[in-house]
Amino acid sequence: MRTRSAGLIALISASALALAGCGGGGDEPGGNQTDTGGATDSSEESAVEEFPAGSTMAELAQAGSITIGTKFDQPLFGLVGPDGVPQGFDVEVAKIIAENLGIDEDGIEWVETISANRETFITNGDVDIVVATYTINDKRKEVISFAGPYYLAGQSILTLKSNTEIEGPDDLAGKKVCTVSGSTPEANLLANYPEAQVVPFGTYSECIEPLRNGQVDAVSTDNVILAGFAADNDDLEVRGDPFTEEPYGIGLAKDDTDFRNWINDVLEASYEDGTWTEAWEATAGTVLPTPEPPAVDRY
Repeated sequence: MRTRSAGLIALISASALALAGCGGGGDEPGGNQTDTGGATDSSEESAVEEFPAGSTMAELAQAGSITIGTKFDQPLFGLVGPDGVPQGFDVEVAKIIAENLGIDEDGIEWVETISANRETFITNGDVDIVVATYTINDKRKEVISFAGPYYLAGQSILTLKSNTEIEGPDDLAGKKVCTVSGSTPEANLLANYPEAQVVPFGTYSECIEPLRNGQVDAVSTDNVILAGFAADNDDLEVRGDPFTEEPYGIGLAKDDTDFRNWINDVLEASYEDGTWTEAWEATAGTVLPTPEPPAVDRY
């Protein structure tokens, strides 16, 4: 966890300059100095100077690192690969933000976030941002801020392919439906489909075995999450059309308006220069068609 303090950053910067003046031009392991009398790397200096002093952007750029919360068990969006590093569309969107801060992939610390802890991790300062199939809604905006949306999903249903009884939400009456505790899909099921028997778990991946062994009849969450599970499991199938709208946003500290506006600028630029499309087609786009990127909400 990083404690953001302009005074601390100034002290670190002053110390670094003092050391550079006394270092005799030697290379420091992991540093940005060359054998030119301690001059700092011009690209890093430029990245820091372009941000307002004391802003979150300046602090992260100066530190050369960022802590990002994402899902570790969501195929196509955030799934930990064999190397222990998450992969997916959310991950690529997060990398776009880091890159625009002058932070490379080695400077990203990935933290697993699940539906129940995302706001807590942001408010406690455990992460700088959360990019984790995170639906923007008014209740969450009472606690944190959102940049975006950067994708529009919709709640749907996953069943065994052999199940021909469930084709849409109206067929869930009397059925056991697995979803995640604290999620917007859970809230929607409880509010609008009270005849369904909601079975909450901690993560969506925990729903798959209960679905297979008959403990539950269906899994319900966003269509893109379910599409990832269906793509990885031949015995599963997404049923019917989405029946909600779920705008995915990037969570950050509630009162950090400058950081939110800057992330929105980065998202819009990625729409225009094609990096958003490239990120989609390299991840979720291997299974799903490429959508139009949504307009950001500059509330």
